[in-house]
Amino acid sequence: MSDSVEQTLPNAALVLDDEAQIGTMVCKVLSLVGIAAQHFTDPVAFLVEIKRSQPPMVVLDLALGQSDAVDVIRKLDVLKYPGMVLLISGRDEATLAEIERIGRSHGLWMAPSLRKPFRAAELKARLHAVTRPEQSHPDNARAPAAEAPAAPVDLGAALQQRWLEVWYQPKIDLRTLAVCGAEALIRARLPKHGVIQPVDLLPPAGDPLYRPLSVFVAQRTMADWGVLANAGYPLKLAINMPASVLNAPGFVDVVRKLLPATPAFPGLIVEVTEDEIIRDPDWIHEVAMQLRLCNVSLSIDDFGSAYASLSRLKDMPFREIKLDKTFVSNCGADKLKRALCQTVVALAHQFGAIACGEGVETADDLRCLTELGFDTAQGYLFAKPMPLEPFMEFLAKAHHGPVCEVPPTAPTLQSAATS
Repeated sequence: MSDSVEQTLPNAALVLDDEAQIGTMVCKVLSLVGIAAQHFTDPVAFLVEIKRSQPPMVVLDLALGQSDAVDVIRKLDVLKYPGMVLLISGRDEATLAEIERIGRSHGLWMAPSLRKPFRAAELKARLHAVTRPEQSHPDNARAPAAEAPAAPVDLGAALQQRWLEVWYQPKIDLRTLAVCGAEALIRARLPKHGVIQPVDLLPPAGDPLYRPLSVFVAQRTMADWGVLANAGYPLKLAINMPASVLNAPGFVDVVRKLLPATPAFPGLIVEVTEDEIIRDPDWIHEVAMQLRLCNVSLSIDDFGSAYASLSRLKDMPFREIKLDKTFVSNCGADKLKRALCQTVVALAHQFGAIACGEGVETADDLRCLTELGFDTAQGYLFAKPMPLEPFMEFLAKAHHGPVCEVPPTAPTLQSAATS
């Protein structure tokens, strides 16, 4: 048993990364674990703000154009910065570890470093149970401990106690504004704490519990598809699947056996995140071909979050690209985001794939995606994820008209809604 004291997560952070898109993505991941983040590309402005606001946490990329993390670490030492320092980089772990050691030698409170890209669950796992350097010193033995947060949810216990549920978020066809599918999303309902979100439930990538979790999600989703089909809604459903699980011997056979043996089954979508796909393109190509033979297609999820070149995806056997919410949000007003959306649509359609926008929350962004030629969309503008029964009620109501109201200034959407 560790004798470290688990810390509450910081509530705010400053991020220093000289690449704007990467910094934006890092801020997004921080926000998913409840940390309000502000991004800087200029080390000088970053250090000025640290001196002014004394944030509880800073996040540093290693290479910073004309500067670097070591230089910033020295300046943080001069400022006697008392908060947590997290290093992030796409470089090797040995380099991260060495610069982390340099930070500790300057008396800074260094959190375990993270390689980019990373997920919210990985970030949360690193930040929990981090001990301040002075807490282990004998002179501080009587110092009052920080108030510990509620214990994290144990996925193994949730599986064993049958606390897991599968909820569904509708996917909308932008030509008709009708429901064309849904994404299956995991939730846990604890007896004392209510519904638990994935960020508080899922372990770090590669955890062996992902296999039984993935089997559960696939089984439940296919069983629910039968219920939906019997009610007149034979929708195409999507499940999220870690690459480590898909790569496990025999798992494609598990998926194959769960698929309904009926001509009405429209197929299943397996969503794999972009960062996992680009790590082993040869392997993912083989698995995707196996899945395709049993009417299962591959979707690249969270597209744009792994900092990969678009050219690296030209040989990927995907049937869908889901553009990450970070780039969809405010795309109606942000010219750079609009241009990126346009690029993604062109890439998807060039390879005969569907372009889906994630995280649509405003009518302006919906109008932008539609004008650019996106095929489908998901987001709170249409509906939040919900259990099966409320989802079926939603489908019954959506059957009688478009799933959302659109402003009069959106003629394309108006014509689609009335077609």
